[in-house]
Amino acid sequence: MKIVVLDGFTLNPGDLSWEETKKLGELTIYDRTTSEEIVNRACECEIILTNKTPLNRETLEKLPKLKYIGVLATGYNVIDVKAANELGIIVTNTPAYGTMAVAQFSFALLLEICHHVGEHNEVVKQGDWSNCKDFCFWNYPLIELAGKTMGIIGMGRIGMASAKIALAFGMNILAYNPSKNKSLESDSFKYVELDELYAKSDVVNLHCPLNENTSGMINKESISKMKDGAIIINTSRGPLIVEQDLADALNSGKVAGAALDVMSQEPVLENNPLMLAKNCIITPHIAWAPKESRQRLMNIAVDNLIQFIGKTPINVVKG
Repeated sequence: MKIVVLDGFTLNPGDLSWEETKKLGELTIYDRTTSEEIVNRACECEIILTNKTPLNRETLEKLPKLKYIGVLATGYNVIDVKAANELGIIVTNTPAYGTMAVAQFSFALLLEICHHVGEHNEVVKQGDWSNCKDFCFWNYPLIELAGKTMGIIGMGRIGMASAKIALAFGMNILAYNPSKNKSLESDSFKYVELDELYAKSDVVNLHCPLNENTSGMINKESISKMKDGAIIINTSRGPLIVEQDLADALNSGKVAGAALDVMSQEPVLENNPLMLAKNCIITPHIAWAPKESRQRLMNIAVDNLIQFIGKTPINVVKG
């Protein structure tokens, strides 16, 4: 059985092992694959593993031997799943591998806004503290989280993990989710509708999927409903935010700060309005990427493939 990994570098830049995958078939690994290279590289294979290399209907129709696509991520929007299903190709994803990593990173972003650790480290090493007349100084307002309210949009695994961290910081939680587990509610955790979440949250933390209901949900109108000086964190999907509207809100001071690990187009365009917006932190889609979570991802992907070969596929997605 021939297995092709189209874009293995992102998952494994060299600190993990493909050995367990090699045991399952004749394995070929490419660091990166362009759309034009897919058919030539995968035309003889039964199995494709891909992270972000898109597989559309036109491409899939040119791969007659293909029986299985393993997406090396939780999101699978790069695959035309409907076309794959019609062509008899099974598509699987890798859920839940990065829950704690993404939740942790969302707080790394928030804490950077609260304390500007990176900038303060830089100015100390530039000599500003050594030359200071006082025993300490700070160049930005410092923010304490205890007693503040975090609004979490999307209460799946990552949203719930983020809520637990926020509660440990002494924050109150306002949660929005289409389905609600009322048994979780307490004095410091309550489900609300979006308008109430926007109006009462000091921090708006996005952990929801991208779909027709959530695309562009953070926009001029929703921002106008937020507290003056609110903070926005996004480690979910870039298109949840209308980026020009957020840039305008940051530059006007309506939003005090934003920290984003995802953008509407990735890699980010140099002319994206958020690149020059005030008080905006942008990181290169790395919340999922600690070695521990990437190893879990690889383990799940291998198990998915083992189950497929054994004719008992798991984590199957449908179009």
